[in-house]
Amino acid sequence: MVRIVGILLVIFGVLALAYGGIRYTTREKVLEIGSLQATTEKHHEVAFPPILGVAAVLGGAVLVAATTTRRT
Repeated sequence: MVRIVGILLVIFGVLALAYGGIRYTTREKVLEIGSLQATTEKHHEVAFPPILGVAAVLGGAVLVAATTTRRT
């Protein structure tokens, strides 16, 4: 189980370093008059600091290495 968590941390860390964050779009209704509607799209971004990606990769590598050395 620890090895799986380590692998997931490595994958998350690499993705965090590659993409730098999560971007998503929301739609909001601005105006509604009868059957006429006006909407707007807002773009949002949740940025991940690079240190988070590096820490996840290193932590995952340590967990994977610890489980492989313990078995031998």
